[in-house]
Amino acid sequence: MNMALIDWGIVLAVLGVMVFGVLLSRTHMRSVADFLCAGRTAGRYAISIAGGIAGLGAITIVGLMEMNYVAGFSLTWWGLTMSVVTLIITVSGWVVYRFRQTRALTLAQFFEVRYSRRFRIFAGLIAFFSGLINFGIFPAVGARFFIYFCGLPPELAILGLTVPIYPVVMLVLLGIALFFVFSGGQVAVIITDFAQGIFVNVIFIVIVLYLYSHVDWTQVMEALSMAPEQASLINPFKTSHIEDFNLWYFLIGVVGVIYGVLSWQGTQAYNSSAKSAHEAKMASVLGNWKVFPQGLFILFVPIIIYTVMHHPDFSTIATNVEGIIAGAGSDAVQNQLRGPIVLTMLLPVGLMGAFAAVMLAAFISTHDTYLHSWGSIFIQDVVMPFRKKPFTPSQHILALRLSILGVAVFIFFFSLLFQQSEYIFLFFAITGAIFAGGSGAVIIGGLYWRRGTAPAAWGALITGSGIAVGGILIHRLPAEIFESAPELTSRIGEMWWTLGHWFYNINGQQYWAVAMGASALIYVLVSLLGRTPPRDLDRALHRGKYAVVGEMEIVDALPSRGWKMLGIGKEFTRGDKIIYVATYAQTAIWITIFIVGTVYNLHHDVSDERWASFWKVYFYIQVAISIFVMIWFSIGGFRDIGAMLRRLRVMKRDAMDDGTVLDEDKG
Repeated sequence: MNMALIDWGIVLAVLGVMVFGVLLSRTHMRSVADFLCAGRTAGRYAISIAGGIAGLGAITIVGLMEMNYVAGFSLTWWGLTMSVVTLIITVSGWVVYRFRQTRALTLAQFFEVRYSRRFRIFAGLIAFFSGLINFGIFPAVGARFFIYFCGLPPELAILGLTVPIYPVVMLVLLGIALFFVFSGGQVAVIITDFAQGIFVNVIFIVIVLYLYSHVDWTQVMEALSMAPEQASLINPFKTSHIEDFNLWYFLIGVVGVIYGVLSWQGTQAYNSSAKSAHEAKMASVLGNWKVFPQGLFILFVPIIIYTVMHHPDFSTIATNVEGIIAGAGSDAVQNQLRGPIVLTMLLPVGLMGAFAAVMLAAFISTHDTYLHSWGSIFIQDVVMPFRKKPFTPSQHILALRLSILGVAVFIFFFSLLFQQSEYIFLFFAITGAIFAGGSGAVIIGGLYWRRGTAPAAWGALITGSGIAVGGILIHRLPAEIFESAPELTSRIGEMWWTLGHWFYNINGQQYWAVAMGASALIYVLVSLLGRTPPRDLDRALHRGKYAVVGEMEIVDALPSRGWKMLGIGKEFTRGDKIIYVATYAQTAIWITIFIVGTVYNLHHDVSDERWASFWKVYFYIQVAISIFVMIWFSIGGFRDIGAMLRRLRVMKRDAMDDGTVLDEDKG
């Protein structure tokens, strides 16, 4: 056992707080809409914090540590440009605002309104199966973390039988997540994820400060300097030999951020949970700030781990770590475990328990959210459209719970049987692209282009999913097939072999890029060639004469032209305007640093020592902002949770608000 009694006490205390949150939510969940989207009552800070930790599961923390262990500081520099892209998307409310206007409980429900019922079913199936496969490795990665981090024995004696610890840990963890989502649906998910999010942010900062005080900065830079010259972990202008997590990985990610807003359905309930479209937009803007505490941990901790594994001063620890992971399985599994095991040798009693509690919170928050999402999508978008007789509310909630249970059973057995062979984030990219590769064009076209047609939506989604499935299958072929070119007499045969060789050697992120480009092209071409008359977007978006009373609160009927240029409209309070201006300011500062630094580096040979000084200042700034954000979001979040519970306590429910699309809802 790596954990002391006090460490286990911390884990149990955090779990107790989460259970209290679940019990608090049970009396407030009174309808199908409550189960699916918390009755559309959540505020911006609650969505930002809870949705943020839901997307940052235990597997994501392990995956990001794995990625930054390979990339070091270098990828962070190019990531600064992402702040501009994120700013433009969030302040404009790109996709997020309009989707919330639709009042759809799921994305595919909007697809029925905009395209057709058959397409809703098809899209629901693709999203469901894409999510299941992607979700399938989550329990495995989480269970392995706890086994190795906590030092659990490989086997347990139960009723005279020897049982492997691995499936037992998975069952316990999945059981907790199921209890949470069964009890109160999305209401429980938001409340517990919010509490977990606050705790995780605090511990992230504490651990970073502890490690910084116990591993000298000089040692960090000496270790990073040992990387090959063109695979630098310090200088972003010397990274041409970094494989997988390089500049191309980042550039594809930039395009994906624009193209794929709301495409990933793992946290789909949060897309519908905001109390208004404006509140959803503000939650998206706050996303520019919520990333600081998490980003600080995910960047700095892997670099400390790299230092321990490569600096001579820590050779004893490195040797012990390599000895432990040597028998853990494939290279992919060993890469996942390296970071957690290093932390067991660096963190003291107390922080060991705190980090284990962080990972437990992260595991539960992602699993209860994803179980809820995939289970809901199956019932809402695959089962319901086939039913001639609607569910009663009690039948509907029972069906949702049974579907969620089915998802849990599937991922348990998938994790037991599937052998992972690549980095977590590359697996995410290719499995997520089964749906996200084609759905971006369908979403954007449906929300913003009256000419978008149902045949175009079919073509785009089939193209994107086909490319992603092809990538999964071709990566399962024996490598020997593509090691040397066969003797082919046909020109066409040579072309097919060359194409197959290229597809075999690109990674999951690059498959995603191919899927996005091909799907967008198909959607535009088929729409332009079609003869379907333009659709009425006002009906789908509940605008104009179709507006829903109470959905928009007018604060300033005539905002000035200057405010409008900043994306600030008539729903903005003074506090909203301050948040927007502050967001613009912090983004402008970072992009200015990026531009000046890039121009200077292109004309001068900047030493690693100067880059080391920059990263040290960068680290201090990130710590200061993270502490500020933690305090700011905690205050706003507790206020939002209280307001959400008050609204749920008194609001009137509409039994018809269950995701069914009526003929009059279609444009």
